[in-house]
Amino acid sequence: MSKKIALYPGTFDPITFGHLDIIKRATKIVDELHVAIATNNEKKCLFNLKERIDIVKKTINALPKNIKNKIKVTSFNMLTVNYCKKINASIIIRGLRVVADFEYEFQLSGMNNKLDKNIQTIFLTADIENQAISSRMVKEIASLNGNVAKFAPRPALIYLKKKYK
Repeated sequence: MSKKIALYPGTFDPITFGHLDIIKRATKIVDELHVAIATNNEKKCLFNLKERIDIVKKTINALPKNIKNKIKVTSFNMLTVNYCKKINASIIIRGLRVVADFEYEFQLSGMNNKLDKNIQTIFLTADIENQAISSRMVKEIASLNGNVAKFAPRPALIYLKKKYK
């Protein structure tokens, strides 16, 4: 039986507890999970690529060994399906928080399927306690000196504090 390799792409600007929830749950259904930070030119990121990779790596490193050993943190700047082919992934993991996410994600999944029928998208719904969390909201709260400790892991908090001093 072949190894189930999945890609969980995103900008992770910064990684939140919602992302972490999806990562942990994805490792239960695949053998290897690539958490890949996208260099999306259409999104204005607070953190540069190096910072985002560092935050994600430090976050993953704090996970239990049985989970973190299944995860590779990478970055990419190509079509998601092309990156899947490059790493031999046949699954794309996408997280859903609210109904508004579904329409966009469903359309994206359809386009990826048209580009490569061998790559399947699996949607994982966020745990109820993480459904309201978004990177955008975390950044906004942090920029106004609000406490975001309930929303993002420690490495993200450290970087947010540096950005908004």
